[in-house]
Amino acid sequence: MKLSEIKNHLAELEAVNFKLEDNTFVPEHFHVTEVGIITKHFIDCGGTVRDEKVANFQLWDANDYEHRLKPQKLMNIIALSEKVLGMEDLEIEVEYQSGTIGKYDLGFDGNDFILLSKKTACLANEQCGVPEGKQKVSLSEMTKEASCCTPGGGCC
Repeated sequence: MKLSEIKNHLAELEAVNFKLEDNTFVPEHFHVTEVGIITKHFIDCGGTVRDEKVANFQLWDANDYEHRLKPQKLMNIIALSEKVLGMEDLEIEVEYQSGTIGKYDLGFDGNDFILLSKKTACLANEQCGVPEGKQKVSLSEMTKEASCCTPGGGCC
């Protein structure tokens, strides 16, 4: 989700709720402790230099049980970030601590914002020799001769 999209959603909401993909809600007394820009300059395993930039929101669950972030307050925080940091209409990445600090993409289900699990991936598959998809192998095509784990095959 881009910054412009969250602003559009916030304009229509009465409450700001975040939940994980398993429908577990971030406690409603969470704080947005940071809104910023994260820039990543790196080289992938194929030798290509890359740059990524995301808008980062950090959610924090404190012992402040009376705190409730209203949509307008979050819109004000975003507006200040755009003004002071020169934040562009970037994709949003959310940091939230469960067992450790997790990084999530952001979705929306019509009522609540969803913290979507991020996955790692090879960015240079063609140079690493990583196959495009799972290779399908029929067990009936495998022969005892092709397996090292046959009696006398020497694998044990």
